[in-house]
Amino acid sequence: MTNIHKRFPGVYALKGAKLRLKAGEVHALVGENGSGKSTLLNVLGGILSRDEGEIRMNGEAVEIQGVLDAQRAGISIIHQELVLVPYLSIAENIYINREPMKNGMVDYGTLYENAQKFIDELGLDLDAREKVVRLTIAQQQMVEIVKAVSFNAKIVAMDEPTSSLSDKEIDALFANIRSLKARGIGVIYISHRLSELTAIADTVTVLRDGEMVATKAVSETNNDEIVRLMVGREVTNYYTRTYNPPGETMLKVEGLSSNKVKDVSFEVHRGEILGFAGLVGAGRTETMKAILGLDERTKGRVTLLGKPLDAREPMAAYRRGIAYIPENRREEGIIPLQTIRFNMTLKVLGDFIKGIRVDRSREREITDRYIRELSVKTPSQLARLQNLSGGNQQKVIIASWLAARPELIIMDEPTRGIDVGAKAEIYALMNDLARQGIAIIMISSELPEIINMSDRVVVMREGTVSRVLERPQLSQEEIMKYAVNI
Repeated sequence: MTNIHKRFPGVYALKGAKLRLKAGEVHALVGENGSGKSTLLNVLGGILSRDEGEIRMNGEAVEIQGVLDAQRAGISIIHQELVLVPYLSIAENIYINREPMKNGMVDYGTLYENAQKFIDELGLDLDAREKVVRLTIAQQQMVEIVKAVSFNAKIVAMDEPTSSLSDKEIDALFANIRSLKARGIGVIYISHRLSELTAIADTVTVLRDGEMVATKAVSETNNDEIVRLMVGREVTNYYTRTYNPPGETMLKVEGLSSNKVKDVSFEVHRGEILGFAGLVGAGRTETMKAILGLDERTKGRVTLLGKPLDAREPMAAYRRGIAYIPENRREEGIIPLQTIRFNMTLKVLGDFIKGIRVDRSREREITDRYIRELSVKTPSQLARLQNLSGGNQQKVIIASWLAARPELIIMDEPTRGIDVGAKAEIYALMNDLARQGIAIIMISSELPEIINMSDRVVVMREGTVSRVLERPQLSQEEIMKYAVNI
């Protein structure tokens, strides 16, 4: 890919970007959110048309005007935001629009058999007949990977493929990537987890502001250099945390059970960041949904500042000052076709709407404040949220809740898919909120994040609390010991 340009209204996403991928190479593509990584993949995959530039495969120019053109050229893209059809089976999603036919009808026997072969090759514990809606996010991500591999592609591009996977699933993914390399397939690999690069990548290209900054062999660089190239500056005080004595008990959970978790008990105090650790499927998110009334409680008691929290009505938690930032932001956290202003102010309509009168000045003031405080990269308040990078979308979700002035914030994987610079900004924000006396519950699969940002850590396993660790006890080994029941 050479001299690739792409412009959106108010956004110059790619400015002469270039990328060279060899057969049998894993080429990592890194950069801050908004640097153009996903846009470059979308141009390659035919989802977006380029304004200028050229794409050549095996030395010959190719025209990619749509997704089918890309697929015919042997290009498969695995996107960060999942694009599966929830009420179809895994097999139907893998073979959608290319189902095996027999006598003019879909041959479901062959469909399920072929899909199961790909699943088994990846070492996954999945049934090809299972409906996607019943899968976890991690399992859905693996279905996307199986789907891409099934195309017998010459190029497989992966946008944050490990963001929701457990260590075991990551190991299986890496094994599959190595088998793709052995067959001469080129892999483009986007990840914000720089530690993964030495494990899987041969080459790394750094993008910044839509332009290629550098391409280097992974063996000839290091994470510090890559970060400097990404952000154009030194990132210091990566984890910003000031530990203060916790205040009064904000939330107390006693013997909480639902159809997904059992007998969960813990408490979180004002000014405290309480981490939740555990393997994928341990019940961390499900615990929060039971607290908020999004999942039905079957047993237990939840109190907020000493008063019972209604188990039947999720709005009760919001009215009592609880904010919830979900892991699956696209499905549960944003309205992507609406503007940044709309999304940021949706939870505080009462601040600027009085009867039939709308105070547009106040609405703009709220939005401008949080764009500035959270360093949201956007051409204007009226830009559609879907045109922002994943990290900036996450900042907009956080801003919308901060505008509502919560007393307790539940953050589920708050830095998933976010670059190192934006992570440092969010960690600093979390530290400031805790210092102001706001209680924070943070679910995270990144153990360094859990260890460096938490006052205490609740470790979950198989839907229940395995252990609550105090700060002096925190280490990766100690957390994993209770997460896997060693």
